[in-house]
Amino acid sequence: MRAILWALSVVLALPVKAQLKAGFDANEYQDLMRLHQDGDTANAKNHPSSYRLLYTSPEVGFYNRWMMWERNDGVDVIQVRGTIGKLESWLANFYAAMIPAKGVLQLNDSTRWEYKLAADTAKAYVHVGWTAAVGFMSADIISHVKERYARGTRQFIVTGHSQGGAIAFLLRSYLQYHPDLPKDIIYKTYCSAAPKPGNLFYAYDFENITRDGWGFRIVNSDDWVPETPLSLQTVEDYNMPNPFMNVKGELKKQKFFIRLYGNLIYNRLTRTTNRSVRRFRKTLGNGVFRLAKRHLPEMVQPNYVFSNNYMTCGTPIILMTDAEYHKKFPFDGKNIFVHHMPEKYLWLLKKYYSVSD
Repeated sequence: MRAILWALSVVLALPVKAQLKAGFDANEYQDLMRLHQDGDTANAKNHPSSYRLLYTSPEVGFYNRWMMWERNDGVDVIQVRGTIGKLESWLANFYAAMIPAKGVLQLNDSTRWEYKLAADTAKAYVHVGWTAAVGFMSADIISHVKERYARGTRQFIVTGHSQGGAIAFLLRSYLQYHPDLPKDIIYKTYCSAAPKPGNLFYAYDFENITRDGWGFRIVNSDDWVPETPLSLQTVEDYNMPNPFMNVKGELKKQKFFIRLYGNLIYNRLTRTTNRSVRRFRKTLGNGVFRLAKRHLPEMVQPNYVFSNNYMTCGTPIILMTDAEYHKKFPFDGKNIFVHHMPEKYLWLLKKYYSVSD
C-alpha cells in the first residue's frame, strides 16, 4: 500500500504538461521575442522567467544556429537565429533561386540530406538558401526533438525573427513530413518579420498543415523585409487547367492576321517575364552559389526550377503603423532596418493587444 501511495505522489508531483492553444497569443509571442536570439542568457535583457535555456547549437552552414528552450508548463521552443553580421549569413538570404519542395541536397562530402517540405511536391517550390540552412541544422534538431519526446514533451513552438522566421517556416514543414517523428506532437509556429519562403503552392501547403490557428506570420506594416525576395509570376506558375495552357494551339485555328497578331502579343508578354526568371536564376542561383562555395567548398550546387514566384504564407498578424509610431520611430535616411527590429514589433504589439509587462 505504501508503495502505491509513493508512486501516486511521484506522479502527482510531476509538472503538468499543458496543451498549446490554437490562435494568436500576444503574450506568448511577446515572450518569444524576448528570448535572446543567441540563446545566451547571460546577455539577455527582460528574459522571461518562465523559460529555461536547454541547448544552444554550434554554428553550421551559413552560420546558422538554433536554440531549445523549456517553458515551465512543459512546452519546448525551437528558436532559429536570424541573420548575423557575416557575409555567409547574408548569402543564405541572397541565395534565392528556387528548388522543388522535395529532393536531395549534398551539403558536404558526408551529408546527403533528403527533405520533403510539402505534400504536393510537383508544384511546391522553396528558397534554396533557407532550405539548405534547415538541412545543416536538421539532424541536430531531430535528435533533440526525439530526446525531449522521450522525456514526455509533446508540444513544441517553432519560431524565429527575420531570416530566423523564414527558416522557421521551412523547418515547421520539415518536421511535419519527417518520417521518423511521432505523429502526436503538437506544433505551433510564430514567424516574425519573415521573408517569403516559397511559391504559392508551398504557401498553400504550409497554411493547410497549420490551419485553424497553428501558424502565424507577424508583420510590421512598414517593414520591407517580409516583402522579399523579389517575385515574378509567369504563365508556368498557374494551376492547371488555365487559359494559357493552349494559347498556341488556339491561335493556330485563327485566320492568318489574327494568328500573327495574337502570337506577337503573347510572345511579347511572356518573353519579358521568362527572361527575368532566367536572369534571377543565374544571378541569385549560380552567382550566389559561387560565393557560398568559398565558405562551403563541399556543397554541391542543386538544380533550380524555372520559377521565382515567391509568396507570403501563414495566418497574417499585421501590426499597423500610424502617426504616433512614425513620430516615435522616424526614418533617419540611413537605417533601412528601422522598422524591422524586434523592439518596434513589440511596441506595436502593445498598442494593439493587451499584453502583460
